[in-house]
Amino acid sequence: MSTPQHCPGFSQFQHLKSFTCKCPNCGQEKEIFSDEFTRNHRCDGCGKEIDFSQCNLSAEA
Repeated sequence: MSTPQHCPGFSQFQHLKSFTCKCPNCGQEKEIFSDEFTRNHRCDGCGKEIDFSQCNLSAEA
C-alpha cells in the first residue's frame, strides 16, 4: 500500500481558477473560484448581490 501524494478529491479541483472582482456598487473586492460562477454571491461590504457577468475583472490566479 502506498501513501497518496495528494489529499482526497484533489484531482477534481486541481484546474480551478481564482478570480478577484470589484463590487460595482461599493468597489470592495470579492474572490470567487471558476466553479462558482453559476451561484449567487453577495458583497461582503454592502451586502448587494454581485452579477459576475457584469463585473470588471481585476485579477486572475
